[in-house]
Amino acid sequence: MKATKSHWKDAAIEIMLGKTLIIVGVILIIVGILLLNPTIRKYLGKLPGDIHIQKENFSIYVPITTAIIISIVLSILFNIFKK
Repeated sequence: MKATKSHWKDAAIEIMLGKTLIIVGVILIIVGILLLNPTIRKYLGKLPGDIHIQKENFSIYVPITTAIIISIVLSILFNIFKK
């Protein structure tokens, strides 16, 4: 049986998809472990720059700094695993 270019292309896509799923899984496990850590949880969401407005009948919370830090960490991890 002769392998066609399409067959090899499909196999390469499956391998790439598998590696991507493994990397995403590892990242999710690391993030989950970090979020379960009590010292990190104590500061996460209470950083300077996080906005919390509370009035009588209204409360809003916007974790700007926390979102930026999480974004930076995930960008670094994705760039490390991309190579």
